[in-house]
Amino acid sequence: MMFDWKPTFEEVDQQGIEFYINHFQIDKVESIKHQHNKTQLLYAEGGIVHIFTQEQHWYLPARCFMIIPADIPHYILSLNQNIQLFNYYFEIDESDNEFFKKKNIYFANDLLREMILYTRNWNGPLKKNTTPYFFLRAIKSVLPDLIDKEIPFPIQHPFPKDEKLIEIARFLNRNIEKNFTLEEVAKEFGMSSRTLSRKFKTNIGMNYVRFLRSLRITKSLELIAENKYNMYEIAMLVGYNSLSTFSNIFFKVLNMRPTEYQQMIQHRKDF
Repeated sequence: MMFDWKPTFEEVDQQGIEFYINHFQIDKVESIKHQHNKTQLLYAEGGIVHIFTQEQHWYLPARCFMIIPADIPHYILSLNQNIQLFNYYFEIDESDNEFFKKKNIYFANDLLREMILYTRNWNGPLKKNTTPYFFLRAIKSVLPDLIDKEIPFPIQHPFPKDEKLIEIARFLNRNIEKNFTLEEVAKEFGMSSRTLSRKFKTNIGMNYVRFLRSLRITKSLELIAENKYNMYEIAMLVGYNSLSTFSNIFFKVLNMRPTEYQQMIQHRKDF
């Protein structure tokens, strides 16, 4: 199911609208590639959201938010069921904090999350001198001071532009539990291992092993958020034959254990 964002984009970009809100809950969301003239705050309550910018693939986990500056082409994708997305669009000028002008992902602490959930029934442009308008101004003014600078996000890696690498990435995602070597993947796609290795290094700046590790860890984030499997099962589902190996690699990537991440995202109230 494709969610049609276009009418919202046109409204967001209208002059004279300082704040615009667009919240929705949907089983699957995939936007078209777009950009807007306001800075966007995107918050996910549950699940994992994938944000694709021109050069990078970002992973937005539950209880985190992303700042997408104005005029940055991007599109979003989420396959999680009943995902709740909170979208805020802010008019930004030169005097505003640099925080709003840089792509990044941050953890939403309890106070910020409660402020976000308070707006769950608001949608559309906010009229000046109303409670929603003043509340959004308050969020905007305190937001740079509410971020947790210690959280080990953002989670991102370069997004391949090479069509063959994109095809390979999809293949690996479909078979994430299998331990394909570089040589096996190269053979599957009709090329030499040397050619494929060079493609990874020149196109996305990392080798095959690091790329596969990144795909596995981000898939594990989705599985942890679903809360359907224990940690050993998740390790197996993303291709690790022992829980300790999975935990150690997870820690190497995110500087926290998978159980710590699980506790972090589950420390939240029902919507």
